[in-house]
Amino acid sequence: MSSLPTIEARAEPAPKLPIRVLGTGSYLPERVVPNAEIASSLGLEEGWIERRTGLLERRFAAEGQATSDLAAAAARRALAEAGLEIDEIDLIVCATCSPDHAFPSTAALVAARLGRVGCAAFDLQAGCAGFVYALSVAAQQVACGLSRRALVIGADLMSRLVDPQDRDTAILFGDGAGAAVIGPASDGAGVLGLDLGSDGSSAGLLTMPAGGSRRPASAQTVARGEHAVHMRGRALFRAAVRYTVDSARRALAAAGLDLEAVDLIVPHQSSRRLLTAAARALGVPLERFVVNLERCGNTSSASLPIALDEATRDGRVRPGRHVLLLGFGAGLSWGSALLRV
Repeated sequence: MSSLPTIEARAEPAPKLPIRVLGTGSYLPERVVPNAEIASSLGLEEGWIERRTGLLERRFAAEGQATSDLAAAAARRALAEAGLEIDEIDLIVCATCSPDHAFPSTAALVAARLGRVGCAAFDLQAGCAGFVYALSVAAQQVACGLSRRALVIGADLMSRLVDPQDRDTAILFGDGAGAAVIGPASDGAGVLGLDLGSDGSSAGLLTMPAGGSRRPASAQTVARGEHAVHMRGRALFRAAVRYTVDSARRALAAAGLDLEAVDLIVPHQSSRRLLTAAARALGVPLERFVVNLERCGNTSSASLPIALDEATRDGRVRPGRHVLLLGFGAGLSWGSALLRV
């Protein structure tokens, strides 16, 4: 792989987006899949998966469950936490790389499942950085007054996208959904710094080769296993650490703050090795990170909002605190957002 490009930070602080997170919610399927089950199917020794990834278990959706089912469940919990009805939502943005269908959008299906007709609803695909992208779009809509309140969702069924015999991916991924309801704020809360970016020249490090217009589905693509996630782990690891850390620093620079001002870091839950490496590169202890991957696995677009919901419910995210969201995934795409909640 060629050397990674250098992305320059903004020369001046970015405009703030005065929004507030009104409520969060998450949903994990009932089926718990422990490491022993995965290890047995792959012929791995006991403890190998935990040593390599930090995972102990993950959740798999039931037969018949789709991404919209998980997303709607998380959305209901976020609405309940916010004390709002679905008719008070003007916009639904769903980050996912495993939509129910190529079209219509999963967001539209979620709106219908929740009983909402007439609101704007669309999907957004930025891999595991998708929730930060979706939050940025929704926050801009709310901040400029085009939407009163928005529902931002990250949801994925990664168990449907991996080859169960590929040890590089089958050990990592799980299913889940997370959601946040946002509205306007006038007390200093909001998105203080934001950084979004991509490197399509490195797209081959994490991809699903077939199923789109470049390589339509066929008996041959199915036989070659091209409808499953393909990952070049070592090169992806290096890129993830570099781009995640640099993006975090650019988001902080856009806010005119440094890491000392950050109370909590909520990252995409990729692997413990990657999170440890990112913490080391940033110069902060891993204890300042929200980490739940040992129970949930890598749920792609859902991992960050699930972690955000857990940290909100246990009191680590509370009014007045500075929370840094970090996402990185296929694209390659990355996104960081510094929130004052």
